Amino acid sequence: MNPNQYQTFIDQLTATLDKDSRVLGLVALGSMAQQDYQPDQYSDHDFFVIVAPGTQSALRQDLTWLPDADQIALTFKETAHGFKVVYESGHLLEFAVFDPDELGMARTNRYRMLIDKATISARIANITATTAVQGQRETADSRYHIGQFITNLLVGVGRHRRGERLSGHKFVKINALHHLLILLAKHVPSSNSSILDNLDATRRFEFAYPELGAEIDQLLQQETAVAARGLLALAQRELDAVWPADLQAGTTIIARFLQREGT
Repeated sequence: MNPNQYQTFIDQLTATLDKDSRVLGLVALGSMAQQDYQPDQYSDHDFFVIVAPGTQSALRQDLTWLPDADQIALTFKETAHGFKVVYESGHLLEFAVFDPDELGMARTNRYRMLIDKATISARIANITATTAVQGQRETADSRYHIGQFITNLLVGVGRHRRGERLSGHKFVKINALHHLLILLAKHVPSSNSSILDNLDATRRFEFAYPELGAEIDQLLQQETAVAARGLLALAQRELDAVWPADLQAGTTIIARFLQREGT
């Protein structure tokens, strides 16, 4: 979608739901929230619809309230409350329908209120604050993330050498990467850190850290064992000041294992 089409969708969705007596709130999320960054041609529409208790099942079962519902090509239920919808154009929606009590299980960061008929904005503000606190707790223990990072490299390269190449790929290039990005975002300064996403460590990382992002991207394109060695070297270079002394011996052993011959 171009920017005009993207906004037209928002306007149509808001107008339709604002007229629906069952609807108590509409919350734009992600790119649709238009906070810190603007949507582009690759942006989907993410949103929460909050409805009166007892009406949520009807809105989940009948999606004709969505704009251009006759052009929907694919729909599937992702969670008890959430859906993914794909239009014939390839445009994606990700949304959830909650009643006010169910909304409490959600996690949010950037958001924008489009409809609020029942003090939903206060609930969303509390959820966003709680999400931020949870995110800080999850990233607070650097020793934990360093330990996970290096042991995931160890497991991944071992499985790769055994012939379990898919599992090895996952441990090195997904699991270990996740912990590394959390550590880098926490300990490496960036003038653009506000653009990072506390729900997904990979989101917009290269916008906050262009050089590191490019270096990591190049490493991820290498064979699993080569990528593992490169990621460890990068981590030791960037995180040397916070690397726990009691993990140094184990890190050295893992580094030796990664350097052994074999692909």
